Amino acid sequence: MQPPDEWEIPPEFQPDPRLLDYDLKNALAAVVSLRARVPEDAFTAETLGVERAGQGVVIRDDGLVVTIGYLIAEAEEVWLTTNRGRVVEAHVIAYDYESGFGLVQALEPLGVPVLALGDSRRLKPGDQVVVGGSGGQIHSLAAQVVACQEFAGYWEYLIDGAIFTAPAHPNWGGTALIGPRGDLMGIGSLQLQHQASGGTVVPLNMSVPIDLLKPILDDLLTSGRVKHGPRPWLGFYVAEAEDDELTIIGLAGDAPAQRAGLRAGDQIHAVGEQSVTSLAEFYRAIWALGPAGVDVPLTLEREGDRFDVTIRSADRGRFMKTPRLQ
Repeated sequence: MQPPDEWEIPPEFQPDPRLLDYDLKNALAAVVSLRARVPEDAFTAETLGVERAGQGVVIRDDGLVVTIGYLIAEAEEVWLTTNRGRVVEAHVIAYDYESGFGLVQALEPLGVPVLALGDSRRLKPGDQVVVGGSGGQIHSLAAQVVACQEFAGYWEYLIDGAIFTAPAHPNWGGTALIGPRGDLMGIGSLQLQHQASGGTVVPLNMSVPIDLLKPILDDLLTSGRVKHGPRPWLGFYVAEAEDDELTIIGLAGDAPAQRAGLRAGDQIHAVGEQSVTSLAEFYRAIWALGPAGVDVPLTLEREGDRFDVTIRSADRGRFMKTPRLQ
């Protein structure tokens, strides 16, 4: 990602303050840039890097910032920079693997406004939104909601009501999805390639809806994790093909799937007695077995041979370095 001072959204794609029913400058002032450093021996260092950069959004007067969790996973240093150039150190409070949200706390006053949490259930396809990046209007994008629907990611991730917008913001990680009323509707997570009618490939942003944060916020602030037990995690990356096939495309470190001898290229047919043909179906079947630590029976196929294997699942968080409080 380019440094903030070396790129900008083309003017014709920037939001026009005159067309909005709220103070755009004030709303965007709540978006801060975020840089994190992760130890080289961190579990996520190989896949996500040790230097990470994106954005976060100030949601409380005390400097609480919500961002996308992969930016701060296992971070030992976090720095926030306001639109006016003020740089403040922060520490990680929590990374919720289920929703994908991360929380950091500024250690000094940021001196910026707060962006109120909106009701992301109000958004519908066709709504005009702003994808707000740090640095103000020139780093922000006028966009439209194209879908609100379930999203399953290859890294054992599934959420309801993910918000898809177009055109796509080029620096999407941790951006503020600002709704028509000027409140926070979601946090930018991904850029995806969508094949539109006629075969045209259109890049989209996926944002995590802010409503997923509300019921867990107090738990995250109090203990760093939600009250209910963590979901079972196997530690592999799975792709869903158009022919209803699920294929393992990678393994995460010294995680349960690798310990059990699974390989990239293995096809997944069933969880116990339940056949699975989609990522969402697959994840729900695993999570229905119980909390982290439960045995997960799988039916796999390798080079034409079907076989059964049972994997003892784990708590993903136990593989990660815990936040270092200041």
